[in-house]
Amino acid sequence: MASEEDTEQSYVPQKKKSESEDDKRRKKIVPGSLMKALMRPGGGESNPSDGDQIIYHCTVRTLDGVVVESTRSEHGGKGIPIRNVLGKSKMILGLLEGIPTMLKGEVAMFKMMPQMHYGEEDCPVPAPSSFPKEDDLHFEIELIDFSKAKVVSDDLGVLKKVIDEGQGWESPREPYEVKAWISAKTGDGKLIMSHTEGEPYFFTFGKCEVPKGLEMGIGTMTRKEKAVVYVTNQYLTPSPLLPMIEGYEEVHFEVELVHFIQVRDMLGDGRLIKRRLHDGKGDFPMDCPLHDSLLRVHYKGMLLNEEKTVFYDTRVDNQGEPLEFSSGEGMVPEGFEMCVRLMLPGEIALVTCPPDYAYDRFSRPPSVPEGAHVQWEIELLGFEMPKDWTGLNFQEIMDEAEKIRVTGNRLFKSGKFELAKAKYEKVLREFNHVNPQTDEEGKVFLDTRNSLHLNVAACFLKMGECRKSIDACNKVLDATPVHAKALYRRGMAYMAAGDFEEARSDFQMMIKVDKSSEPDATAALAKLKKQEQEVERKARKQFKGLFDKKPGEIAEVQVEDRAGREITGENQKNDLSAPLLERDDSQHFNEADGGQYGMGWFYSLWPPGRRTFSALGLDRCTIL
Repeated sequence: MASEEDTEQSYVPQKKKSESEDDKRRKKIVPGSLMKALMRPGGGESNPSDGDQIIYHCTVRTLDGVVVESTRSEHGGKGIPIRNVLGKSKMILGLLEGIPTMLKGEVAMFKMMPQMHYGEEDCPVPAPSSFPKEDDLHFEIELIDFSKAKVVSDDLGVLKKVIDEGQGWESPREPYEVKAWISAKTGDGKLIMSHTEGEPYFFTFGKCEVPKGLEMGIGTMTRKEKAVVYVTNQYLTPSPLLPMIEGYEEVHFEVELVHFIQVRDMLGDGRLIKRRLHDGKGDFPMDCPLHDSLLRVHYKGMLLNEEKTVFYDTRVDNQGEPLEFSSGEGMVPEGFEMCVRLMLPGEIALVTCPPDYAYDRFSRPPSVPEGAHVQWEIELLGFEMPKDWTGLNFQEIMDEAEKIRVTGNRLFKSGKFELAKAKYEKVLREFNHVNPQTDEEGKVFLDTRNSLHLNVAACFLKMGECRKSIDACNKVLDATPVHAKALYRRGMAYMAAGDFEEARSDFQMMIKVDKSSEPDATAALAKLKKQEQEVERKARKQFKGLFDKKPGEIAEVQVEDRAGREITGENQKNDLSAPLLERDDSQHFNEADGGQYGMGWFYSLWPPGRRTFSALGLDRCTIL
């Protein structure tokens, strides 16, 4: 009894599957409206089901044997069988219900009342012109084949039937280089093109070198896969493979994907290209180097000139020893590291790199001229994963953190702020799993974490991201509200953002919490005052005359918008995207009573404007 009760309690009723449109149509079938007569038995034991592609010939006759329409050439048709996907294609109700009862190769005659063919109310398939849709009819169906199909395009214009499964999971995409055996037949089986001897057909994915539909189908294949790709005429675009496409309603491409070369557009603009020459070992991208890995590579650097001048080769110029470097430390050009990070051990790649990702922003070898485009042929011999902190004691963890912090400081001093920030943030992430056991350890841990947050804040400030810098400082001040250095750095970020009052408050608080910081705070306040005066001077010059007019007059103001063009009273009328300065005698420039609304267009152009107007004594001016 107990087990039965447990079973009852554990039962969870499954959600009822939503009814499809085809299911709703099937409910309209009445006995006697669809009759089947077997004319030739088929083979096998399975029947087609939803998701299968079905290929069949169809001949429609009146009950006295007159042919109404047919796919067969002997009855006036084109000789091209119909292809549908059960559950996806729009079909008349009689075939939707009848074909799933057939076997491959079977020929059957279906007698249908009008409601089972084109006479059905709201039939999803339009009737051919002059079709007797009000009559009972015979539909002779030969089920040529059916199989599971991959729907490549939603409109069923491109389908794929897998003959032999491929290897791995990766499929080609733009701008991969592909080699494949390809042949093509019309819908009625006539061979129109064959490239199955000599060398496989070579093309670059995304370059319109094969018909669009074929490329879409190959883009779903894996290495060594064999498949038939069915392409209807709207996806048959002219290409070097098949220049003439006129007159074909559909083409069946038999494809064997021999090989493809991974080609990556690293920047998305065609300037930094990584082309795999030799496959590595492992699965991409799981077995690629992580950030902070120690990598070992051989490489040969070449200028992109006619001679492909070699300017460095580790096998020649480094006594045959590979180059070792840690990723994420700026020890190699940025383009070099970006590509190596996407390589597998044993892989050889050819990298084409523009100057701004090569040596224009890195120590340039003597034989590489400024502004030179280069190529590197790189072999990733192997890499060591970053050290796992699991199992380390507190002191060992702090020693590892210090090594990474020192590296970050070096990167910061060399102007590589993004890389430096990544180092500090890595340690901060690791610190989420560190639990100090004593008060002394807790103090060391808190001081180190605060220092790292402030270093992150300094990086953001150098990168011009003032708000993120302020957020990083707040993390320190939340834990230690009287941290003078955090107040100073946040004050500098506020000042850079134009928030002068907040900056002044932080600098003044510094003096209260730490007298030794008074010289730094005083210098910062002096710099703040100078910056405020400069902003005020520019404001007086830029908005001179705005408030000198009598009531009823409008002063024309010239302001530069963010795109650098002038906005004047005249072109504001023509620029529908510029908010209007509204007239409101009761609205003042006063933050307390919502005065920001009246000058919304102005503050959007110049965020610190409210404070500047306050400094000018104009915060109580009435908008005329």
